Amino acid sequence: MERLESIFKSIKDFLGWKIYDSETIHLTVGTFLTIIIAIIVVTYLLRLINKLVSRKLPEEDKNKFESIFGFIKYLFYILVVITILHSSGINLTVLLTASAALFVGLGFALQYLFQDIISGILIILDQSLHVGDIIEVEEKVGRVFEIRLRTTRALTRDDKVIVIPNHKFLTDSIYNYTQNHKTTREAVRVGVAYGSDVQLVTILLLEAVAEQRNILKSPKPFVLFEDFGDSALLFSVSFYITDSFGDPQIKSNVRYAIDTKFRKNNVSIPFPQRDVHLYQASSTKLD
Repeated sequence: MERLESIFKSIKDFLGWKIYDSETIHLTVGTFLTIIIAIIVVTYLLRLINKLVSRKLPEEDKNKFESIFGFIKYLFYILVVITILHSSGINLTVLLTASAALFVGLGFALQYLFQDIISGILIILDQSLHVGDIIEVEEKVGRVFEIRLRTTRALTRDDKVIVIPNHKFLTDSIYNYTQNHKTTREAVRVGVAYGSDVQLVTILLLEAVAEQRNILKSPKPFVLFEDFGDSALLFSVSFYITDSFGDPQIKSNVRYAIDTKFRKNNVSIPFPQRDVHLYQASSTKLD
């Protein structure tokens, strides 16, 4: 019995041995070991939760969940350490007060970082953006291929990668072409000379669109007589496609077809014209 008491006393003395001692902070071996054990336990618990939750998620949502989970994991570690230090009698107020100036500086330096992280969590949770969506950012169109906690990456039409800070999705106006569905309406505009047969122009525009494989038959394409321009009658032919990313190539094919049909049917596309009138001022003689 005395030997057991001696062993317990030795263990207690070892755990109570002070690693760091000051007027406000008393860090012992026991506190240090408690932090290590708590972190190990929390790590295994978080892994178990991660497996249980991600098991039922589709592959795309698993990647999003991993991004959020990584942030939450480090948040839990910080909370565990603070809780143990506080329960061990360490006055954290003194530490926070002493490092207030440092925290203020870090706050200014990291404000955009945390803004991006919070925005990334909101994007992932409310499903406002998905991998494969076609978006327009700063007049550049790209296909989203990766959503991270801090940034989103998209591939442009000229095979360049745009790295977008996530806070832009909350603070700026960004077009998502495929938010509701993949079908989008596009239009090609053209002007014809005054005096042209507008019914023939309408037929030719619809025929040019109908010949394209990437344009949907339903909803049906339609033509609008938009306006009487300065030098031309302005028309537009609208159509529906499912590939917004390949939109420039589809429109180019439609313009080629329109030009061919207009030439065959003698429909001219005018260039800007201006009438210039010259007046010669009459000279008067003064007596």
